[in-house]
Amino acid sequence: MRSKLFVPSVRPDLFLKATSSGADAVCFDLEEGVPTDRKAEARENLSASLRTFNSAGHPALLVRVNRAASDNLQLDIEAVAGSHLAAIALPKVETIEEITLVDELLTKIERERGLIDPIALLVTIESPRGLRCAAELAQSSPRVIGLQLGFADLFEPLGISSTDALARNNVRLMLRLAAAEANVDCYESAYPLFRDEPGFLAQLEDARSLGFAGASCIHPSQIGPANRVFAPTVEEIQYAKGVLNAAEETSRQGSAIAQYNGKMIDAPFLLRARSILAASGLH
Repeated sequence: MRSKLFVPSVRPDLFLKATSSGADAVCFDLEEGVPTDRKAEARENLSASLRTFNSAGHPALLVRVNRAASDNLQLDIEAVAGSHLAAIALPKVETIEEITLVDELLTKIERERGLIDPIALLVTIESPRGLRCAAELAQSSPRVIGLQLGFADLFEPLGISSTDALARNNVRLMLRLAAAEANVDCYESAYPLFRDEPGFLAQLEDARSLGFAGASCIHPSQIGPANRVFAPTVEEIQYAKGVLNAAEETSRQGSAIAQYNGKMIDAPFLLRARSILAASGLH
């Protein structure tokens, strides 16, 4: 999911536009984008609309539910769980028990509704405790497909500047390593200044340089930049092909370590080359 577009579930007029926006995924929001007194309305809007979607030809569909401690959580999941739904985005996660709760709810609903494909979980890290426990959270359920950052909730209460690149990159690296331990992807936080394309691009480039797979988007104008930044470049694809070809030739010659463009190539470089080609649709 190079790009994941957030859409408030109180705006059903935006649903069709969102799914036609070019985003790799659309995340319908039942949490922060919905006022407390409109939660039930948002659920009804979303439940009715999701039932009309045919997953073929559409981006991946996700729903950001309310946090596990909320009275709305079970109502949210019951309203949206179905064959059309790729994943639940669970906000403000801090404990394995929260993930277990959602896992058990989904298992029960999937069994009752005869759903064949399990609904995945995208775990959002938005607090110091969540960041500290990120590796354990990522490994707590086979449903977890990724970790994503929420910089606003993580930084603002602590007085950490949102423009401090060093702080942001330190957190990104911590989360990326936690995700790697669980062999899941890592996703960048939303960038609130949607008219600031240079600033958004700088954030995307920083995240990509640390191995992130994609980013949240809060406006359709952010989709194109995210799709471009998180796609393998022509140079990367050529490099990956060269690495694998060099390794194949070396293997035929009975050696274990190849050379390519003056660099010694062994197992970690082969893994990276294969991941580049996989991300580009080439295998």
